[in-house]
Amino acid sequence: MAGVGVTMEVGNDGVAVITISNPPVNALAIPVIDGLKEKFVEATRREDVKAIVLTGKGGKFSGGFDINVFEKVHKTGDISILPDVSVDLVVNTIEDGKKPVVAAIEGLGLGGGLELTMGCHARIAAPKAQLGLPELSLGVLPGFGGTQRLPRLLGLSKAVEMMLLSKPIMSEEGKKLGLIDALVSSEELLRVSRLWALDIAARRKPWIRSLHRTDKLGSLSESREILKVARQQAKQTAPNMPQHLACLDVIEEGIVHGGYNGVLKEARVFKELVLSDTSRGLVHVFFAQRATAKVPNVTDIGLKPRSVKRVAVIGGGLMGSGIATALILGNIYVVLKEVNSEYLLRGIKMVEGNVRGLVARKKLAHDKAEKALSMLKGVLDYSEFRNVDMVIEAVIEKVPLKQTIFSEIEKACPPHCILATNTSTIDLNVVGEKTSSQDRIVGAHFFSPAHVMPLLEIVRTEKTSAQVILDLMAVGKIIKKVPVVVGNCTAFAVNRTFFPYTQGSHLLLNLGVDVFRIDGLISRFGLPMGPFQLQDLAGYGVALAVGKELKAAFSDRSFRSPLVELLVKSGRNGKNNGKGYYLYEKGSKPKPDPSVLPIIEECRRVTNVMPGGKPISVSDNEIVEMILFPVVNEACRVMDEGVVVRASDLDVASVLGMSFPSYRGGIVFWGDTVGPNHIYTSLKKWSELYGSFYNPSRFLEERATKGIPLSAPASTSPGSRSRL
Repeated sequence: MAGVGVTMEVGNDGVAVITISNPPVNALAIPVIDGLKEKFVEATRREDVKAIVLTGKGGKFSGGFDINVFEKVHKTGDISILPDVSVDLVVNTIEDGKKPVVAAIEGLGLGGGLELTMGCHARIAAPKAQLGLPELSLGVLPGFGGTQRLPRLLGLSKAVEMMLLSKPIMSEEGKKLGLIDALVSSEELLRVSRLWALDIAARRKPWIRSLHRTDKLGSLSESREILKVARQQAKQTAPNMPQHLACLDVIEEGIVHGGYNGVLKEARVFKELVLSDTSRGLVHVFFAQRATAKVPNVTDIGLKPRSVKRVAVIGGGLMGSGIATALILGNIYVVLKEVNSEYLLRGIKMVEGNVRGLVARKKLAHDKAEKALSMLKGVLDYSEFRNVDMVIEAVIEKVPLKQTIFSEIEKACPPHCILATNTSTIDLNVVGEKTSSQDRIVGAHFFSPAHVMPLLEIVRTEKTSAQVILDLMAVGKIIKKVPVVVGNCTAFAVNRTFFPYTQGSHLLLNLGVDVFRIDGLISRFGLPMGPFQLQDLAGYGVALAVGKELKAAFSDRSFRSPLVELLVKSGRNGKNNGKGYYLYEKGSKPKPDPSVLPIIEECRRVTNVMPGGKPISVSDNEIVEMILFPVVNEACRVMDEGVVVRASDLDVASVLGMSFPSYRGGIVFWGDTVGPNHIYTSLKKWSELYGSFYNPSRFLEERATKGIPLSAPASTSPGSRSRL
């Protein structure tokens, strides 16, 4: 805890400067909160102090409350760990104190940090300071009075938008909206803040307690209308998350019954939300994502990542063009290779389309887009490969083709060059079989669309060098991906864990459950779309190619259904040709296609798995469990074989790669929330009724019978060592 605390210096001008110190972002840890209370009490007591300035050390005000405290509450269930900041410190000590307090904000004022500043009597900020209340993204709401003061300083509409979307603003916008009283340079920040505080003390400037302001709230009927619209939006965009509606209720309490009553309700609701499953899930994902940066025998052995400035991408299709886009946006020079000029031109056009699309959606400035596109060069041979630092192969999933390419690039590239493949299913040892550079071969598995999806699954073999893994992790961070390092096996960690997701859906369909009911329930659970709409989106060619690999590797627990072949035979190819399980018309949402039902019936006749030839009767909840419990079961096998470093890596990968709802904490965390025993007994029952697809894994059985959480570290078996 070195450097953690609060200091106070009193100048000759009678201003006490209280400084928060807790690098890197001055998080409000419990010792910091205690220190603030102590220094404010001292400053109030001292006769030589006329006014107070509150600031943060090292060019940052504060990044907010220390999230480690939430984790501690979740582990212990002890809510009393949470300090009383809102009433005791912000209202009684700062806002209602006898001496004026001015916040001097630089760098960032987020969460509890911004809430502290709103309890002050004025706010002075340096340019480009980030201001926001992102608490809802952790399953809670602002807990230091933010739900009451932000609407009073900004106006209700903008405050609701900032809180519900966890969307920060810059200090420049804050000044326009009235959150910030003055914008000054970093060099002038403390001087101006001191003078401002003295002016308030001398009554030359107004002494404003923001909790008592109502001038920006508008009439009660206007406020209620804004909150009504916000509630409707929250129900649509965050249907399974309680914190959004709770936040709006707390805001309304303050508008109707006064700010102080709002603060009291906020404190009560905050404590309830901290203990909710939603907060547990979101906080778990937050820490799990940080943990992915630590890989034993890679990040802890003193190696430094080498610079990767030029990357060759082989294949300009959907994945290759997406990968090239991600790299040039990260300021990495890209050589894009294709087999002929027609394909090359198409690939370059796709990259240009990706970049221009970001500009159109205002996610990228025009000049940055032009700079990125200037870093792309198209080629038809290997001559430009002689000075690249990495090659990423992104061609179709055909083993002989990939083997040929790896033999060729080994000869064409310099000896330090990383040889990466974007294969999603094929064992890396097979891909690199015909090369002698096994230590340089690594999997760089991006998820589609590659320039948008945040996960990068880095696959290592027994021979991949630690340096190569570290280099690829560094590239991942540069291009704003979250790298998760996994071991080598068919389909690796993510696709392997989720292969039962599609198969389980097809098995249920063949047991007589309606296709659109399945999709609707999975969407309601929190995935962006159901498994059949996802299959439409990915295209049936992908489904057939990947399905073949997976069924060959995991034949003991695969369900074989001819449905995709039957769909292709009937002229359907999902979204690609506008017709799959759904109909796709430009400008309108996908519509369920009733003409697919006779094809499904034909498939059911072929598989003939319905007990007694009649559709099974299942509840909505059972349908979700029959699709997702086999996924948890496969995650158990992945952990048992040591394919992932830790269970939480699978949680991050499921959220970022498969869009599993983050508020459920990821696939393993959710399994533990539901309970290993319930999952085990359900799978056992279904395996007896519907076959080996549902057979519980040894790992799951052991955890369920011994009462051990799925996420508890696995004992290292010989299998584990061979994977990582």
